[in-house]
Amino acid sequence: MDHAQAPVLEALSAYHRRGTLSFTPPGHKQGAGADPRVVEVLGDGVFASDILAMNGLDDRRMGHGVLEHAQRLMADAVRAEHTFFSTCGSSLSVKSAMLAVAGPHEKLLVSRNAHKSVIAGLIIAGIEPVWVSPRWDAGHHFSHPPGPEQVAAALDRAPDARGMLLVSPTAYGTCADVRAIGDLCHRAGKALVVDEAWGAHLPFHPDLPTWAMDAGADVCVTSVHKMGAGLEQGSVFHLQGDLVGPDTLKLREDLLGTTSPSVLVYAGLDGWRRQMVEHGRSLLGNALDLAGRLRDEIARLPGLCALSCELVGPGLAFGHDPLIVVIDVSELGTSGYAVSDWLFDERAIAVGLADHRRVVVQITHADTEQSTGTLLDALAELSTLRGTLPPPAAVALPSPAGLELETAMLPRTAFFGPVEQIPVERSPGRVAAEMASPYPPGVPAVCPGERISQEVADYLRTGAEAGMYVPDCTDPSLRTLRVVAE
Repeated sequence: MDHAQAPVLEALSAYHRRGTLSFTPPGHKQGAGADPRVVEVLGDGVFASDILAMNGLDDRRMGHGVLEHAQRLMADAVRAEHTFFSTCGSSLSVKSAMLAVAGPHEKLLVSRNAHKSVIAGLIIAGIEPVWVSPRWDAGHHFSHPPGPEQVAAALDRAPDARGMLLVSPTAYGTCADVRAIGDLCHRAGKALVVDEAWGAHLPFHPDLPTWAMDAGADVCVTSVHKMGAGLEQGSVFHLQGDLVGPDTLKLREDLLGTTSPSVLVYAGLDGWRRQMVEHGRSLLGNALDLAGRLRDEIARLPGLCALSCELVGPGLAFGHDPLIVVIDVSELGTSGYAVSDWLFDERAIAVGLADHRRVVVQITHADTEQSTGTLLDALAELSTLRGTLPPPAAVALPSPAGLELETAMLPRTAFFGPVEQIPVERSPGRVAAEMASPYPPGVPAVCPGERISQEVADYLRTGAEAGMYVPDCTDPSLRTLRVVAE
């Protein structure tokens, strides 16, 4: 296929050249009705290219196949059989994939370190989750994707499960052995869906972890806005094999997706694919070099440690994306929350993730010696502030066993049933009726239908006091929790 083409961008350009007079949404009519103060911030181009897909980018019957052509090019670029664009983020894409594999009251193996969007999919569909325990890293106090042994045990427990949802890479860049897990699923006749939201770039450089389609996954969901160059909410899901039908997957997406897709987002996806096919290897090679040098320089700074190989090994992660730089700041006598706040407030630097002892930065093909140098200068100054930064609040970190909660009822039943709001101190032993997801990365510490343990209750309470952000609870202060009424 001719990857110099960018069908969406070319159709947009043709729309501009025609000077089309629009009597359709959007009501700003290519910026003519937009408040000039808004245009001053967003720019003319945003409004000029914010057009309808139907009777705008394409004709009223989508007869020119602009979007279909762009999706075929994307599939070819990443060695998938079918590709679908989503303008609602991977939060929608992963729900579509789940519903294409399992339906109401059917079982689905789900990695317990899944994003909250996966749990939302379980609630919406009424799917019964069979939780697959991740590999708990007690030394670093976070989880890695499950290994084949955890998946095999789950398949033995639930031979009637329709398939599996696996998260790889995590927001910390740690990866699963997707090929081995896929082989286990396929031998049992089960489809493997991989939530690879953090891995859109993986197909385009050999020194990155193997991406899910190459490792045999049936469906793979990627967020191009995370590690690629797509606009926010730009997501793509890919399909291969015969365990999930393309028509079924498209119907599920149509059930959940918007009827007003953003052409701006489509254009970003289309252009990024062309960029990666033509220049991805060199661009990502430069990014890998930058990330490697950044790690080496961080290693020389007192009180800071850039983790990578320490995260990989028996009982830990199968692999790690070197473009995700995980920086342990605990030796500075402070928390990742405090470091994130200092970088943002004092040096106008935003990091992607902060927790009780780490910050995480993503290096992409957009980075340069200047951007990583600015970050390194800030970290060097930070390392001199040891003893003056806010001490970490006492977060009651749960043990791996304390995170293994009992599932007392279906997530859907708990979420939609009678509930009551109680003080968090009284929640142990009760069944949760809401998610509590420290964000980022947005992995629920407790899901609807799970019986809350003392350790998890203490973790949520002390974490919120330490600066942890938990946006999905009814009471974001976490003084109270919503539980199933007794």
